[in-house]
Amino acid sequence: MLVKESHADVRVNVDGKETSMRIFVFNPTIPQYPNAQIAGQGYIVAAPSSYHDFTGPDALAYDVPGTDQGNEWKVKKTLQSYDADSYKTVDYLLSLPTCTGLIGTTGMCLGGHLALRASLDPRISACVAYFATDVHSRTLGPHSGANTPAEAPGESNHTIDKLNEIKGEVAMIFGIKDTHVPDAGRDLIRQKLREAGVVFSFYEFAWAQHAFIRDELSKGRYDPAITKICFEVLLELFGRALKTDLGRRDGKPEKIEHVC
Repeated sequence: MLVKESHADVRVNVDGKETSMRIFVFNPTIPQYPNAQIAGQGYIVAAPSSYHDFTGPDALAYDVPGTDQGNEWKVKKTLQSYDADSYKTVDYLLSLPTCTGLIGTTGMCLGGHLALRASLDPRISACVAYFATDVHSRTLGPHSGANTPAEAPGESNHTIDKLNEIKGEVAMIFGIKDTHVPDAGRDLIRQKLREAGVVFSFYEFAWAQHAFIRDELSKGRYDPAITKICFEVLLELFGRALKTDLGRRDGKPEKIEHVC
């Protein structure tokens, strides 16, 4: 299957301020079938430029200055702006004649958090979030403090306090040696997902550190064997939830027989 890369520039309005956001699109193609439902054969991937509020669409360098800049912007950018980006990206995907209407989200680190947060949108059917940072600590966006509790039921806009809005299925993936999301943080995320009634799987790998999938060329954390397993997790969930139209769950409690 061939893959065509392109991009679309869309306008995003947050708090009365409109900016341009570039969405990078990777589209599977079948020669001579321009109008086929090709998302049923592969996946249309849309990657929004998260920091369009501050800079152009070029990727930040994966070095110390680039990392520092990204960490600075991720807490300056408002949660409302992150939400507007994801909603606009889903809107764009749904506008494509080659989209089946079934949408999944995935990402790593900040992207893992944004994938989970994007799942608050009821149009999302599946989410695979790799080592999602800042979820447990409520430290994404301005005016956030480490381990800040919800102000009151229904008032907090932090992702971990809104998990009950998720309608799709979620897979969370972490390394046990992750210093960014330690044991207590992972336990909290698991607890909150369960309390919210989310259908989810939770994977923790004993020898894996933070960013063990993406660090292929630096920092000494890349683990190709575990990365392969994690990609299979994504393929299983996305294949079941996005390639097969099962419709919405009926929400009825499942009775499981206890068999020895």
